[in-house]
Amino acid sequence: MRLILSAVLSFLALSAVSKPAPAVTPYSATFHEEKVGTNGTVLHVRAGGTGPAVVLLHGFADTGDMWQPLAEILVRDHTVIVPDLRGMGLSAHPETGYEKINQAKDIAGVMDHFGASDAVLVTHDIGNMVGYALAAQYRDRITRWVVIDAPLPGIGNWNAVLLNPRTWHFNFRGPDVERLVAGRERILLDRFYNDLSATPSAIDEETREHYAALYALPHAMHNALGGQFAAFAQDARDNQALLAKDGKLSIPVLAIGGDHSFGAGMASELSFVATSVQGAVIPDAGHWIMEEQPQAAIDLIAPFIMLK
Repeated sequence: MRLILSAVLSFLALSAVSKPAPAVTPYSATFHEEKVGTNGTVLHVRAGGTGPAVVLLHGFADTGDMWQPLAEILVRDHTVIVPDLRGMGLSAHPETGYEKINQAKDIAGVMDHFGASDAVLVTHDIGNMVGYALAAQYRDRITRWVVIDAPLPGIGNWNAVLLNPRTWHFNFRGPDVERLVAGRERILLDRFYNDLSATPSAIDEETREHYAALYALPHAMHNALGGQFAAFAQDARDNQALLAKDGKLSIPVLAIGGDHSFGAGMASELSFVATSVQGAVIPDAGHWIMEEQPQAAIDLIAPFIMLK
């Protein structure tokens, strides 16, 4: 309920929107939600706990809500920080700033707000791209990194990813596309959940409705398609420049892939930007690992975070 009230308050001056279904489990009372001003925008952030910081970054077709099962485990002995990325979920929707090196500054500002001088990073999908920009630009602030099932623009086999017919959505944008999708956000998201999962039924009806309502918020789909995805070409150039300038990351990296998606290839991709990469493959999972196999993901991620 707190999530829905926040949405209504954030967009009070705008038209009414559908209420997300409650299938995505709400965060417990251990967490609070707040709007954090950072780098010229405002991010919606869930935070809770005390101890070493962990930052969880989501990707497209999700919001920070996706991390609830993991966050509830980590909050027992960590400060857990879960933002919605710029232009996504309940965060503000600026027209610009979607280059991942800029969004890294958004997250660094959120860390500052919560007094986190450093943090472990856990990321998925577009969150991986923001995560690399964060770890590469703030090398003294990210201590280890869990990277889940998406490659990095301009790195490794990125050109092959661009040629894959399944990534047609990277260039699916523009005013006419937005007119086509308006009111049909659920249909577009279903394509991602169905085509990129091992078992589409693992992403249940209420979960789909929850995210469809959030992506139907004013400007949300525009910022995703015309912001996050549209920045990939510049992100590729920026990533190549970061790697050339400062070399590979030296922090421990856990690269996780679903066996029906990037699989063991995640470790290979991350080895292009990091020197200490451990790979893991989760069976019976596609791209949506936290929805399809949450316990298997937690069983890998939690011990890695606890390592010293």
